[in-house]
Amino acid sequence: MKILVCISHVPDTTSKINFSNGDSEFDTNGVQYVINPNDEFGLTRAIWFQEQQGANVTVVNVGGPDTEPTLRKALAIGANEAIRVNANPTDGFFVAKQLAEVIKNGGYDLVIAGKESLDYNGGMVPGMIAGILGSNFLNSCTSLTVDGNNVKAVREIDGGKETVSTTLPLIIGGQKGLVEEKDLRIPNMRGIMTARTKALTILEPVDAPVNTKAVKFEKPAPKSAVKLVSADNLDELVNLLHNEAKVI
Repeated sequence: MKILVCISHVPDTTSKINFSNGDSEFDTNGVQYVINPNDEFGLTRAIWFQEQQGANVTVVNVGGPDTEPTLRKALAIGANEAIRVNANPTDGFFVAKQLAEVIKNGGYDLVIAGKESLDYNGGMVPGMIAGILGSNFLNSCTSLTVDGNNVKAVREIDGGKETVSTTLPLIIGGQKGLVEEKDLRIPNMRGIMTARTKALTILEPVDAPVNTKAVKFEKPAPKSAVKLVSADNLDELVNLLHNEAKVI
């Protein structure tokens, strides 16, 4: 089984976020980047298939040379090889077109992408890839087993979970549940050294329209001061909730 895991290069949640050029661009100075958490769950599941079923695992990213340390970390975790599409990931459709081309040329049986990235939370790319390729698609997957060409998956839906049977080839949008957090792999020294010798192929992008553009970024409003109301003064509490907070 050939597995392709799509990797997003995203800021660590502990990084301090700032914007530049009139709040129209993300300021990368001092920002630490990591593998997108939803993608990391998918990668760990792919490594399980590698160990248990002999799958070959490739990781892919759309981005510039600055994303290669993130790909190398994925190789250190256990992926067999990596691909970087040499392009700025301008919007979801552009990224989906690049990844669809890699999938089409690579003959992958299973494509695992995170259901959304930690930075923009667009949640568009896995479904767009499936639409472009006309492939089977499952989103919000929390469990995945493969037996030959048959797949059984569990995914989150409103109000519960749904168990689905399908077949390969398949594209999934994964999330926590594919593996638990305690099962995530931390690269050891042997993995880090081995990753240096694994293939990292750089591909030039295919032509694709850029349909969206970031006009302006804005941080959430800072938290306002807290007003304390005596437990005996219910009239004042109701007044503040009604006239100031406007929640009742």
